[in-house]
Amino acid sequence: MNRIYLDYNASTPVDPAVAQAMRAVLEEHYGNPSSTHWAGESARALLERSRAQVADLLGSAPSDIVFTSGGSEANNLALKGLFFARRNPRAHVITSAIEHPSIVEPCRFIERSGARITRLPVDGTGRIDPDDLRRAITAETILISVMHANNEVGTIQPIEDLAGIAREYGVPYHTDAAQSAGKIATQVVELGADLLSLAGHKFYGPKGVGALYIRPGLALESLIHGAGHERGRRAGTESALLAAGLAAACTLAKNRKWTERVRELRDRLWTSLRERFGDRVAQNGHAEHRLPNTLNVSFVGRNGVDILAALDGIAASTGSACHSGRIELSPVLRAMGVPERIGLGAIRFSLGRYTTREEIDEAVDRIRVALEST
Repeated sequence: MNRIYLDYNASTPVDPAVAQAMRAVLEEHYGNPSSTHWAGESARALLERSRAQVADLLGSAPSDIVFTSGGSEANNLALKGLFFARRNPRAHVITSAIEHPSIVEPCRFIERSGARITRLPVDGTGRIDPDDLRRAITAETILISVMHANNEVGTIQPIEDLAGIAREYGVPYHTDAAQSAGKIATQVVELGADLLSLAGHKFYGPKGVGALYIRPGLALESLIHGAGHERGRRAGTESALLAAGLAAACTLAKNRKWTERVRELRDRLWTSLRERFGDRVAQNGHAEHRLPNTLNVSFVGRNGVDILAALDGIAASTGSACHSGRIELSPVLRAMGVPERIGLGAIRFSLGRYTTREEIDEAVDRIRVALEST
């Protein structure tokens, strides 16, 4: 049986061009970038070229980029770093009700440390009302963090409007762009972001590396203390190997010619499911303001976890969680107001540049078989 990968929002294959760039580093640039001898200079030059390539994707200066171990660290550095830098016991942070756990948990952490957190509601499509943000801002607000695109349903937030309001009140704006990079534009000036997080493995780069864009003049407290790496913003010897991989992925991400083809395949999947199952299947997320590769569908009255288990050879995911033997509705779908009867049957299919039309058609056939067997 052919294996079909439809979980690109969880992780992507490493692109051959990325692997090639990293292979060269393994053989040639083995020095410590902080060393002053010839081996260190070679590694440092590669590190800075890589930083420039990441900055090019975001439309920023290379000095604005900090390499991290991934999107989670970048998000933690943005939230905790700003909170501890401000040293305000009454600090107020605004986020959304559908953020990734790497935002949810740091918010809970700084909340335990004294911060007040406002979690903005979303509508039935997963979008925030900018007026809700305006009403939530107070004199103590130090940061607004709202993701660019949701990892589960693909809904894209009105980032430019939200960032404009933040700028109007002089509040730094952070966005988690782990899911949007390489799929839609992520230029920081256009988005209005003061902080922006990336994760390499979400757009055909390696796992274990990410980046945080930091607007010039915005001070963050380091999470990792030690020597003065990354201009004093993150201690630890930098990995020229992983930086080169992330940089190669960023260069590839600038060319999004594959996006329209993937959008067509996603729509073909939805149309086929709708034709096959009618009202027994429902779409979650915004119909238009959505990542081109993401389709979150609910098989009404069914259990998505059971369906996935029966989908032999297909990699996809569900946001539902199992606690003490009970399946619980995804927090994202719950925040969107999706009823349990619909939400518990949700499955996320996320496509990528290697997805084929034949795979989509075969996936629909296997879904039919899975539904008949569960």
